[in-house]
Amino acid sequence: MPVASSRALPIAYVVLRILIVLNWVMGAVILAVLVASTNEQWILDALKLDPSLDPERLLTAVRAIAVLGIAVVPLNRIILNRLVAIVETVRAGDPFVAANATRLQAIAWTLLALQLLGIVIGAIAESVSTPAYPLHLDAGFSINGWLAVLLTFLLARVFAEGTHMREDLEGVV
Repeated sequence: MPVASSRALPIAYVVLRILIVLNWVMGAVILAVLVASTNEQWILDALKLDPSLDPERLLTAVRAIAVLGIAVVPLNRIILNRLVAIVETVRAGDPFVAANATRLQAIAWTLLALQLLGIVIGAIAESVSTPAYPLHLDAGFSINGWLAVLLTFLLARVFAEGTHMREDLEGVV
């Protein structure tokens, strides 16, 4: 199917643009939580935590998780911007260019950083979680996340090889 007739590309482009905006919104929400964490009672109420627990330890954990959450925003931005650029090269009919291999490599390293941050966030949450008051976050080790990292490194290499093969073929013609 020709690139021009693909419905997926315009949809992918719009979805990526929406995700860029949502990423900034997520950052603003996390920043608001960080600012609100100065109000100890509000945080305890929002998280439905018993004040008899060590509130200073809980607030330190919430602040640490919020700071790491803010660090995720620019990492997501790196991924989203590079994906938009890749979609644009596909729309132009020229995806096997060296820039896309470089973009995929950057995405892979960024995904790796996100996986490591997720493990740290999960460990922080686990450190303050108790059986009576469990703190459940969608963080920690993710087999799918690590597979995505490996797949993206592999795709970056495939694109690099595809670019090299194309350049060799153009040199022959």
